[in-house]
Amino acid sequence: MATKILIVDDELSIRRTLKEILEFEKYQVDEASDGLECVAKVKRTCYDAIILDIKMPKMDGMEALERILAIRPETPVIMISGHATIDTAVEAVKCGAFDFISKPPDLNRVLITIRNALDKSHLVQETKELKKTLKRSRRQVKEMIGKSEAMQRIRETIDRVAPTNARVLITGPNGSGKELVARWIHAKSPRAQNGQLVEVNCAAIPAELIESELFGHVKGAFTDANKTRMGKFEQANGGTLFLDEIGDMSLSAQAKVLRALQENRITRVGDNKPIQVDVRVIAATNKNLIEEIKAGRFREDLYHRLAVIIINVPPLNERREDIPLLAEEFVKEICEEHKIRPKSITKDAMIALQNLNWTGNIRELRNALERLIILSDKQITKREVDLYVLPTMNQKRSDNAKVNPQAAVE
Repeated sequence: MATKILIVDDELSIRRTLKEILEFEKYQVDEASDGLECVAKVKRTCYDAIILDIKMPKMDGMEALERILAIRPETPVIMISGHATIDTAVEAVKCGAFDFISKPPDLNRVLITIRNALDKSHLVQETKELKKTLKRSRRQVKEMIGKSEAMQRIRETIDRVAPTNARVLITGPNGSGKELVARWIHAKSPRAQNGQLVEVNCAAIPAELIESELFGHVKGAFTDANKTRMGKFEQANGGTLFLDEIGDMSLSAQAKVLRALQENRITRVGDNKPIQVDVRVIAATNKNLIEEIKAGRFREDLYHRLAVIIINVPPLNERREDIPLLAEEFVKEICEEHKIRPKSITKDAMIALQNLNWTGNIRELRNALERLIILSDKQITKREVDLYVLPTMNQKRSDNAKVNPQAAVE
């Protein structure tokens, strides 16, 4: 989308000159001949910058400036005047103008000022969006549901470790809720006030791209590096970096992560200039890292750097008493998502759900409940559980047996 600039001046020659030079620079330019027309246009259109004359009929520039800032407070306004004095310039800037240029305007000065104003405007917008994202992410951190002893222990550990900068290693099977633990540690930490939680799924990124993803790269560092790119460590500066499934990270990337943790500095791929970072690292894995170390697939020194605090999230089968609370919350959430009336779960159906083998953990439970809500009538009964959940589980068990016969025997 083209950058829109409004030129406000009662002198046609000034407007034409400025318009020609700005359109040559690929800006989209609009014009107004007085303050009243300017304010009317600002009400209808959101401009990226405004060039505003001071001496004009109907409404002068200072009054127009006041009204513009009331309507679009973040739009940078550059004042111009042929009757410029130091006092006028100071007054304009005090009233909220971005800058002041004397007439006849130096075109190079105008272009530089426009670029600076746009840079500031974009920075303000990015900051606003980031703050919105932070607020939204805090609101979206779901409650940790469960009354089991394991869940109570996890909550207590989070409350103790969150206010510190200690690194945390979260262990547990897939779908057990490791990401939620990481989000709660960040949400309850001082870093949540101004920093963000940046998540990286190490298992989902190809080995040849993981270093670029974590540390960024400079333009030309490799074939597809068309521009310089900030990595996840830099994005998480002042906040928290969550390295999910770190057990799948290559040994070369592990060495660089270790160095970053030791020195609090990173270097972009293709560059040799170190960048200082202030990042708290939380890692998670579904693997036994001690066994991975013995097999030579994980660095022992990195393990000790990451595992200052270890939080183990047990599988759902080991905390079945949490299933009724989880089911109640998921039913409410899923019904809201699908815009349907909440459905109740009968006692027999709940007992049936508690007795199932949840190898996919909480993620599998939620998927099963979504299926039940969509396919059942007003209530979820044991009949629906037997009809819509058991066959899927049996099929999955059968598929697992074909892939891994020994696991099926065990």
